[in-house]
Amino acid sequence: MRAELRKLLGLPTAWVGLVLGLIAAPALVLVNAPGMRRAIDSGQTADLGYENLGIGLLGALILGVVTVSSEYTSTGDDAPGAHQMTATLLAMPRRSHLLVAKGAALVLVVAVQGALTASATVWLTRVVLPEHAPPFAPGRMAAAVLYWVLLALLAYAVTLIFRNGVITLTVFIINSSVVSVSYLLTKLTPWAAYLPDIVGAHMFLRSDLIDLRISPVTAGLVMTMWVVALLAVAAYLFHRRPA
Repeated sequence: MRAELRKLLGLPTAWVGLVLGLIAAPALVLVNAPGMRRAIDSGQTADLGYENLGIGLLGALILGVVTVSSEYTSTGDDAPGAHQMTATLLAMPRRSHLLVAKGAALVLVVAVQGALTASATVWLTRVVLPEHAPPFAPGRMAAAVLYWVLLALLAYAVTLIFRNGVITLTVFIINSSVVSVSYLLTKLTPWAAYLPDIVGAHMFLRSDLIDLRISPVTAGLVMTMWVVALLAVAAYLFHRRPA
C-alpha cells in the first residue's frame, strides 16, 4: 500500500486531479455567490453550499482513472507494447493483494481530499453568506466525502475493466459536466434514478434532484452495491487476463 501510495502521488496527472478536486468547489462558491443569493430569495436553501461540492468529483474521477491507466501506458516508442503493469506484477505477483493496495491508496487520498474540500467549501459559504449558510453538519459532509470515495472506486473499477484511461475519463467528464446521460434516462424511466451518478448525489443533497425522492441511506446502499459489483467484475477480469 505504501508503494502504491507513493506511485499515485508521483503521477503528474494525479496532481491535476488533486488540485482540481481541492480548489474547484471553493472557487465555485465565490463565482456562484450571485446565484446562491437568488436561491435564497426563492427559498431554495436546503443545499446551499453543498451543491457546489458536485464539481469536485471531477478530481476524484481523475484519481480513480489514473490509478489504473498509468499502469497500462506505453513506456516508450521503442517498445509500444511494454507497460508498467508487467514490472508491478513482478514485484507483487499476488493480484488480489495488488488490487487491494491500489484501492486502499486511492481511498486514502480521495478521503483526505474530500474532507478538506468539503470543510473549506462549507466554511467559505458561511463567510460569503453568513446569515443564510447552513451550519456544519458532520454527517452530511461525511456523506459527501463517501460519495467522492465511491465515485473514485467506480472510476477505478471501470478503468480496470477497459484498461483505457482516455476513453473512460472522457466518458465520465462528459457525463458529469456536459450532458448527463443518466439524467436524460430518468425522463424515460424512473429506474434510471438508481444509476450510480444520479443516486449517489442523494447521499448529501436534500433538494429534489429528480421527481423520485431517495433517502440518503438508500442512496448510499445502492451506490455501494454498484461499486462492489463493478469491482468484482474488474477483479475477475484482472485475474483472467495476461498482464
